[in-house]
Amino acid sequence: MIEFRHVAKTYEDGTVAVGDLSLVAPSGEITVLVGSSGCGKTTLLRMVNRLVSPTSGQVLIDDTDVADRNAVELRRSIGYVMQNSGLLPHRTVVDNIATVPVLRGTPVAEARERALELMTTVGLDPAQARRYPWQLSGGQQQRVGVARGLASDPNILLMDEPFGAVDPIVRADLQRELVRLQAELHKTILFVTHDIAEAIALGDRIVILATGGRIAQQGTPTEIMTEPADDFVAQFLGLDSGRALRVDGQLVVDQTGRPVGRLT
Repeated sequence: MIEFRHVAKTYEDGTVAVGDLSLVAPSGEITVLVGSSGCGKTTLLRMVNRLVSPTSGQVLIDDTDVADRNAVELRRSIGYVMQNSGLLPHRTVVDNIATVPVLRGTPVAEARERALELMTTVGLDPAQARRYPWQLSGGQQQRVGVARGLASDPNILLMDEPFGAVDPIVRADLQRELVRLQAELHKTILFVTHDIAEAIALGDRIVILATGGRIAQQGTPTEIMTEPADDFVAQFLGLDSGRALRVDGQLVVDQTGRPVGRLT
């Protein structure tokens, strides 16, 4: 479980990225932080692995303050998947995936064997193991990024707009793959996106953030879509005019009628 207790982040120029926010991301679920640019969602995500330190408040994993953990060991114990994959261009696919286990002391041969297994898990052909990132498509690179995040078998996976740089067809495929993986692996996933359709499609729990890191509403996809808390949330969802999303039975569909998620 990840818990934010009254966390705040104010930068030296006076910018308030997050203001007195409390939130729990339950164990074994996908919690999606969604909002427009500047709402503090990536700042919150990076507080979990101490890439950002809060000005005040606490971030806890299973009731242990991350500030009391060794930062390097903490980061190596948490999976991290970012936009544009962040792969090391001079390393092969298999060695990119094996990076964290090797850093944690796993023998190279064993780490590579685990990497090959994960390639199959995320839908990659193990025959691509000796390729370099530039020899892969954008969608394949993102799958490598997910495999790398899972390589040390972490309980927690942080995902920072991981599918934002690929085309819509590949993005939908990656979203389906993540849902399949989560059904199998049951990780605690904190997922950041600016796309409410993606949040609806993936989240067990959705947290809509307003400017300054304020929680506008949190709840299940059903609660968010059927009971928006205020006009801001309704406008963000597009429910005020039908521009973006609408509910059609148990399906959430976009303005063209294409299903983008299912209410649970």
